[in-house]
Amino acid sequence: MTMDIQKTITPDDGSVYCERPLATAAELDAVLARADAAQAGWRKTDLAARAAICRRFCDLFESKRDAIALELTWQMGRPVRYSPSEVRGTLERARYMIDIAAEALADVDAGPKQDFRRFVRREPLGVVFTVAAWNYPYLIAVNSVVPAIMAGNAVVLKHSAQTPLCAERFAECLTAAGLPEGVFQVVHLSHAATEAAIRDPRVDFVAFTGSVAGGHAVQRAASERFIGTGLELGGCDAAYVRHDANLAHAIENLVDGAFFNSGQSCCGIQRIYVHERLYDDFVAGAVELTSRYVLGDPTSPETTLGPVVRASAAEQIRRQVAASIAAGAVPAIDETAFPRSVAGTPYLAPQLLLGVNHQMTVMREEIFGPVAGIMKVSGDEQAIALINDSDFGLTSAVWTEDAEAGHSIGERIETGTWFMNRCDYLDPALAWVGVKDSGRGCTLSRVGYEHLTRPKSFHLRLKT
Repeated sequence: MTMDIQKTITPDDGSVYCERPLATAAELDAVLARADAAQAGWRKTDLAARAAICRRFCDLFESKRDAIALELTWQMGRPVRYSPSEVRGTLERARYMIDIAAEALADVDAGPKQDFRRFVRREPLGVVFTVAAWNYPYLIAVNSVVPAIMAGNAVVLKHSAQTPLCAERFAECLTAAGLPEGVFQVVHLSHAATEAAIRDPRVDFVAFTGSVAGGHAVQRAASERFIGTGLELGGCDAAYVRHDANLAHAIENLVDGAFFNSGQSCCGIQRIYVHERLYDDFVAGAVELTSRYVLGDPTSPETTLGPVVRASAAEQIRRQVAASIAAGAVPAIDETAFPRSVAGTPYLAPQLLLGVNHQMTVMREEIFGPVAGIMKVSGDEQAIALINDSDFGLTSAVWTEDAEAGHSIGERIETGTWFMNRCDYLDPALAWVGVKDSGRGCTLSRVGYEHLTRPKSFHLRLKT
């Protein structure tokens, strides 16, 4: 019998970085059987004991920071100078979710009633199937993995074929921390086998991060069963530079928000609306700052912009940019200033497009690359209308010195997260959620625990 092999191609030089066999139907069946059996015991484990194991996991993960960061660079191409930040962010989220678990999972007292005791308990769902993406492979996975385990669930993690070692690092550290066998497992699967897992009656919840098309595929597979799905999907996130913005701060934040991780972020900035009073100065500053990026080998400490994940992704981005230019957009960046940017490779120069409108690809589609469109607006009303004129709604942001205006504008924006004077960041104390085609469900914060548990009401008559 021929074994199907999953190959991870590094975007750095196109070589095979690692290979893993895909699980057979029998192997997937065994994984789910172990998870189902292990969860029955894990749910009875005291919350303090779960927390102790998860805290040991964090300590072990932190001790491997340098190796994890370098592996991350090789797998998906993020410059090595930035890779350690993902380890820090993963630990920030994990430790926060561990710290709030006792409060978030505590019984909800329904209040006094003579001769009765009434409360709502948060019970684990069972087996959580996490399907994680490659662009922030640890940050995405940790959003569901750690809180699911803390809530008493078992977890099966299917990671992207681009970042299989990230899943294995989770398993390595959780096992060393003392997590019972079967409570957390890693499985490498084909698309067909992934859908089979979603349909399996032993899976009780699916946490998926990926494309809108992938989200629809997950939802179709899950629709045959009454289970929950958490879907974090695409984005075409917007920012508004108001007339009273701190211009230097806005330029610095937004250029970074557009180009960090080579623009491969669901909450990266792609649409920038600038008040007409500041437009020319903003464009000049953004172009100048963009010109300082160093596109190159991600393993070099001098590199500030790495390749996108694969050559085919770079070609798709180039086609989207070309479509916008054909429709009248004007490129503000001379790509020849980035000699490493060559067709047929995953190395892609950053680009800012001017003269854009909402009929253009750059302002309508998720590009998932180092590209942003900049559009002049007359004021708040036009900016609000344009920000909301999108199929997506993950995050949006405003730069202003008027906090009251920032708040009131945010109340009118159709988005999961509203930022003022920052962007492209997840605070674990806040719910991470999308609207429209950006998905549904929630991770992080106390609210995130509600999606990884089910409420069970206790109505106890004390006297008869």
